[in-house]
Formats: sequence, structure tokens, C-alpha cells
Amino acid sequence: MSVAQAIERKIRDAMPVVQVTVENESHRHNVPANSETHFKLTVVSESFAGKMPVRRHQAIYAVLSEELAGPVHALALHLFTPEEWNARNGEVAASPDCRGGSKHDPEFTR
Repeated sequence: MSVAQAIERKIRDAMPVVQVTVENESHRHNVPANSETHFKLTVVSESFAGKMPVRRHQAIYAVLSEELAGPVHALALHLFTPEEWNARNGEVAASPDCRGGSKHDPEFTR
């Protein structure tokens, strides 16, 4: 099972969801071909109702703790209630291009 598939399965098992989208954005970064290290995760769930963004993020971090401790280097989270999702017409912001920090910036540290 790929990392993206594992992320989706864990989210679906952890909470009732209207929509889950996992996008592997690794190809946009300075990593080897076919890497699974950088992801954009969009989750629409009623379980986010009444929760501030930080609480929503913490819920996702708890579910994906193994992935975040292992293969996943970056995870962009877009977390919405169904009402918020509908108000946005199902659109999320585009991820910024990689600036190649570790490759081009000698001051870069993880």
C-alpha cells in the first residue's frame, strides 16, 4: 500500500468524512523520482464543526503520527466542515512551488 493510500485509509477509519483527497506533491520538490514525502490533504468532515483550526490539525496529526514520524516530510492540511466546503465551492488553495531550501540555501536546516 502506498503512503497516500495509507493516509486516506487512516483518515476514513478515524472519522466520518464527506470527502478525502490526498495529493502526492513530492514531484514538486527536490526529492528522488517516485517519492512519497510531500502531501496535500483535504478533508471534509462534520467532526470539525465547532473546532478551531489548530484542534482540527491536531486531530489529523494524531491519526497520522506514524506517517509524520516516518516517510512524510511535509503535509499541507485543508480541513473543512461540509458547510465551509460548500461555501468555498469545493476549492482549496494551490500549494506554493518548492523553493529548494536544502539545495540552494546553505543556511537551511531541518
